[in-house]
Amino acid sequence: MSKKRLVIALGGNALGNSPEEQLDLVKETAKTIADLAEEYDVIIGHGNGPQVGMINNAMEFSSKEGGKTPYMPFPECGAMSQGYIGYHLTQSIEAELERRNVKKDVACIITQVVVDPNDKAFEKPTKPIGSFYTKEEADKIAAEKGFVFVEDAGRGYRRVVPSPIPTRIVELNVVEQLIQAGDIVITVGGGGIPVVETENGLKGVAAVIDKDRSSAKLALDANADMLVILTAVDRVCINYNKPNQKELAEMTLAEAKEYIAEGHFAPGSMLPKVEACLDFVESTTNGVALITSLEKAKYALKGETGTIIKK
Repeated sequence: MSKKRLVIALGGNALGNSPEEQLDLVKETAKTIADLAEEYDVIIGHGNGPQVGMINNAMEFSSKEGGKTPYMPFPECGAMSQGYIGYHLTQSIEAELERRNVKKDVACIITQVVVDPNDKAFEKPTKPIGSFYTKEEADKIAAEKGFVFVEDAGRGYRRVVPSPIPTRIVELNVVEQLIQAGDIVITVGGGGIPVVETENGLKGVAAVIDKDRSSAKLALDANADMLVILTAVDRVCINYNKPNQKELAEMTLAEAKEYIAEGHFAPGSMLPKVEACLDFVESTTNGVALITSLEKAKYALKGETGTIIKK
């Protein structure tokens, strides 16, 4: 009998802001992944916000300040972040599986995700990346390269890029083959490298796809039984951080939409996670979604904590 299939979206708390911090943190992340891999087929997605920002800043600084390195386009920075995060995750998960004497291989796929060039997100970039600049510096770069800059919380001007909706995961067939072989697969890192389809093939674009939305798309296209979004809280709450805060053990689609309309979920935090869950659950027959913390994932899958989103 085949195992149930999980797509797990790792939040930023599962990774780190520096290579040293990340390598330390993913050892704990690996324990959770190993727990789940003993009972389920596991596909892993993850964020890359701090990491791709770090790479982009470093390449930009070196190019600008005499480091004799070429300017590095943003899609290539995303690919670099997928590689080094995947390396850390792979190494740590393999070590944990070996410690438990579990015979499974781990594969990291550098993943491209197709987006629509006509997506409305391209009309209004919102995702800040890279270094801070003075207004004069930002205006000069904008004139030279066509970048869009916005003032960021009084700290200076930062480049912003679009955050389009994922439409197709290019390496899906490879992911499926590896899962069929019983491997653990790391894919859609940072939401995937955004690409558009052209007459001459795929072309990378400067954008950031929300990793929860890409994980939801992956869960749908890979016929997963459950989308699991791991974040910093054990359960989704309404009236969060208020005296009448209430934890939710489960939500139906209708209830989730009502809570969104009432403004219970913060746009930069819980809202995209709940929306990604809705994307998946609405589009499947029997699929369900789960939001919980990394530390409690094993218990949440037994129904002891976490928030289930279902039809």
